[in-house]
Amino acid sequence: MKIIGIGVDIIDNKRIKNSLKNLKFKNRIYSAKELKQSILSNNKVSFFSKRFAAKEAFAKALGTGFRNGLNFSDIEVVNDKIGKPYYLKSKKITKLIQKKFKIKKFECFLSISDEKNYSTAFTIIQSI
Repeated sequence: MKIIGIGVDIIDNKRIKNSLKNLKFKNRIYSAKELKQSILSNNKVSFFSKRFAAKEAFAKALGTGFRNGLNFSDIEVVNDKIGKPYYLKSKKITKLIQKKFKIKKFECFLSISDEKNYSTAFTIIQSI
């Protein structure tokens, strides 16, 4: 096992709070599954800010940013039964990682956190 990508991001929650007023922003950045999941959240700004940071951290770990066909909504963050966040491995994400790093199997690790004013995310991509 080898770490092949690390990414971190921090976002001012006010920036996301203001952007959430724009429906086009929400539909461009978040997947349908994330938008549906947000309905259950008591703190929408925190919910969306943490996911925005996670998407940025993932793009940094990938080393390409948002180019070569990678869009924010391609990166989906969901939670397991006990609340731990993780990235969904879509076919598109899997192909991007396999092609970029010339590997077959990989794992993605995600840690997200927030305070009143900021949200942060840390991502590791590891070959198996």
